Amino acid sequence: MRVLVTGGAGYVGSVSVERLVEAGHEVVVLDNHATGFGSPDLTGAELVDGTYGDRDAVQRLLEDRGIEAVLHCAARSVVPESVRNPSLYYVENVQGGIALLEAMRLAGVNRLVISSTAAVYGVPEEVPIPEDARLQPINTYGETKRTLETAAGWYASAHGLRPVALRYFNVAGASERNGERHEPEPHLIPNLLTSVRTGLPFTLTGVDYPTPDGTTIRDYLHVLDLAEAHRAALEATVPGDPRTDGLLALNLGSGRGFGVREVIAEVERVLGQRLEVREGPRRGGDPPALVAKIDRAREVLGWTPERSTLEAMIGSAWAYQARREPAAPADS
Repeated sequence: MRVLVTGGAGYVGSVSVERLVEAGHEVVVLDNHATGFGSPDLTGAELVDGTYGDRDAVQRLLEDRGIEAVLHCAARSVVPESVRNPSLYYVENVQGGIALLEAMRLAGVNRLVISSTAAVYGVPEEVPIPEDARLQPINTYGETKRTLETAAGWYASAHGLRPVALRYFNVAGASERNGERHEPEPHLIPNLLTSVRTGLPFTLTGVDYPTPDGTTIRDYLHVLDLAEAHRAALEATVPGDPRTDGLLALNLGSGRGFGVREVIAEVERVLGQRLEVREGPRRGGDPPALVAKIDRAREVLGWTPERSTLEAMIGSAWAYQARREPAAPADS
């Protein structure tokens, strides 16, 4: 299968490219390096500099490379930024996403996996969250992802698109070749590791949520498990497969939630070092708890989160950071 991976030079994208190449697929990466930095290892894939929001350029790329399927990993994805700057998120995630759908339609490419988010659920009415829960985002990021999922569903009805939306929770960890590097870094585990490495205090944003320890509860997913889910979902979009006759939405996660204080304690245990922690105000747009119900992904894709323990994610991320320059001071 010839696959175009948008955002394939980013954290999630680069590890997914690794897995696709390992599985024998031909991979073209489209990335403009807007939200990551560094040089990911994309051995075995072709890298094209550009943006998925350029419909005509993407259509030509799809046609010229004979692309059969698209893995859409590119997006703006920082919740507080989306609350402060909604126009940026609507332009890139929605307008850009529709441009990608149009390029696919015009090029005759009808196999799509959207790397989506649990933020589409907002504050869920039940936890763990099933896929048929009401979609009621409380931040612009989640709203724009919901909008793109909805559009993909209508493209399926009208144009024969075969889409899968993978709604995943907090991704962490690294492969031996690629890992997480953002500037600024918005995610918990790499920021905790940076605090350990630099000795700078970590700011705990929000300690008054209605949860057992007052901090947000999240379900953490190893990036290698996510990459495997991307591969399995792409292969499920083959024409004639009844799983993708319409939009298929699947949750991904470990199926277990952890408060921020629990993650801090595990970082200290795994690394054998103490962290200096300061308490700060909440970030805008953060739901109290997001934990995935993952039965459907197991049943439909035959997928299981084999590596998604905090210990494995922290250990692999620490090993990756050790091979890189120290990141910016911690904040979350």
